[in-house]
Amino acid sequence: MLSRVANAIYWMSRYIERAENIARFIDVNHHLMLDRAAGTHEQWLPLVSATGDQEFFLEHYAKPNRQNVIDFLTYDMAYPHSIVSCVAMARENARTIRDTIAEEMWEQINAMHIMLCTARDERRYRTDTYNFYKTIKQASQLFNGITITTMSHSMGWEFNRLGKLIERADKTSRIVDVKYFLLLPRPEDVGGTVDTIQWTALLRSTSALEMYRQTYGAITPTHVTEFLVLNPDFPRSLAYCLSRASESLGAIAGSNPHIEAAESMRLIGRLKSELEFATIDEIVGKGIHEYLDQFQGKLNTIDNMINLAFFQIAPPEPSPDEAHADLASESNSQTSVGSNGQAETDSLLQSQTQVQTNPVQ
Repeated sequence: MLSRVANAIYWMSRYIERAENIARFIDVNHHLMLDRAAGTHEQWLPLVSATGDQEFFLEHYAKPNRQNVIDFLTYDMAYPHSIVSCVAMARENARTIRDTIAEEMWEQINAMHIMLCTARDERRYRTDTYNFYKTIKQASQLFNGITITTMSHSMGWEFNRLGKLIERADKTSRIVDVKYFLLLPRPEDVGGTVDTIQWTALLRSTSALEMYRQTYGAITPTHVTEFLVLNPDFPRSLAYCLSRASESLGAIAGSNPHIEAAESMRLIGRLKSELEFATIDEIVGKGIHEYLDQFQGKLNTIDNMINLAFFQIAPPEPSPDEAHADLASESNSQTSVGSNGQAETDSLLQSQTQVQTNPVQ
């Protein structure tokens, strides 16, 4: 597979997953604000903090109120990670590989793009917030379903799954980090009504509430964190995403001769093992924010190595025999050029002599 095609598939998948996760954040925060206790203020800045682009937001918006944050995360074309920007870039990547993906995949991305443009003109995202973001989530899930059932599960599908899972792991870690680090600044509120509402909202944002209750029952911060970080079976947990991403990367990198491919496998395998053998007590003891911050850094390193291994491939280093053969070939070529040059010089001198001895009458 061409690296250009693999890159387009990988980022098409990541952008669609990113758009869905942002829609989840906004939708759940909207409901959280409706359920907030009397006398408390709306908190919209944590959504911007979850993206890691708080500085960009504050440069372009006066204050982090509901309207500004929703505009920023949904329809700000100057912001490359807004929902409309993500879908537009996913559509552009899909357009360049229409001969590689199924027709139904292209139609779904195109329909999602048109829906966003229409809703922007109608300002539907402000007047019908719940149904608008629900439509975005369903459109993304429909695209994933179409991809699974129409795309051959070969190299291209592995790149698609790899991109989706890395993006999902990143966003899950960020929303858990925001809950721990920003949403509950007062220690005395731990275990209270507000705390329970916020942890419930966190589970809803990852569609994990029902699966969590089947596993643990009552909602506690430690169990929620353990479920979203270490559970090997829930599709949006960090452990699940890294496990399946490692499988896809192994299928892709198995026949790749470049050292970056082996390094990406080593890094993702190590991070996967850390999640498999970690305990929630160790994570809490280290600090949730510190642990997740390090996780995001390691995930970014893996993404950079994947980029070097498969999307920006440098020519492999020649073996000693190949290098010797290239030098010999170059030497012969220079000798040939030198001989031809000498022959041309002799011919030119002979021609000049003939002109001088036979002047034109």
